[in-house]
Amino acid sequence: MSILLATLLLLIILFGPQLWVQAVFRRHAEPRPELAGNGGEFARHLLNQLHMADVGVESADGGDHYDPVSKTVRLNKDRLEGKSLTAIVVAAHEVGHALQDRLGYQPLRWRSQLVFLAQAAQKLGNIMFILAPVVAGLARAPSVAVIMLLAVVVSFGSAALLHLITLPVEWDASFRRALPLLEAGHYLSEEDQAAARQILTAAAFTYVAASLASLLNLWRWLRWVKR
Repeated sequence: MSILLATLLLLIILFGPQLWVQAVFRRHAEPRPELAGNGGEFARHLLNQLHMADVGVESADGGDHYDPVSKTVRLNKDRLEGKSLTAIVVAAHEVGHALQDRLGYQPLRWRSQLVFLAQAAQKLGNIMFILAPVVAGLARAPSVAVIMLLAVVVSFGSAALLHLITLPVEWDASFRRALPLLEAGHYLSEEDQAAARQILTAAAFTYVAASLASLLNLWRWLRWVKR
């Protein structure tokens, strides 16, 4: 029974945040014809207001995000073209990332640099995980396999570090950048402003599930290596 409860608790911790984020986005995704523009138009308006006309706005294939390399705000098609509270607020959140970039917000730069390192480390870790038993057998030295498995742990650790850096970056984009923009421009009613805070919280929590999963993987590998 305790194992079942522990498993249930683990599933809630891992998947609960993401399910909550999706529920918040859906709750405020109904069309709002009275809004002045869709998500893409609102992002463009905010960028122009911030004198950031050089930052592009376009459709996203892999989720809403800001690309600091190409200086582009990318929104899912339903948010780019949709007139909903979710579309407007998520657009403001991504503009918040663009503002971080323009102001030289250091944690965003760390995350951007770490993305490439983490991707390379994960690819290397996967290769070494596959090769470890083969190399250990050929070399007849178990210590070689241990070293290679430690490299695998480092690859998981880089992913965990990336997600840990991402969380404060997302929170800053929501509440130090996007929320003041929404409040200063009086774009929303008081009722919508309260809902916007909830959507911004959800936007900041988008990576929580991934962070927890990467930390869990790192913990499992560290326990396995210690055996």
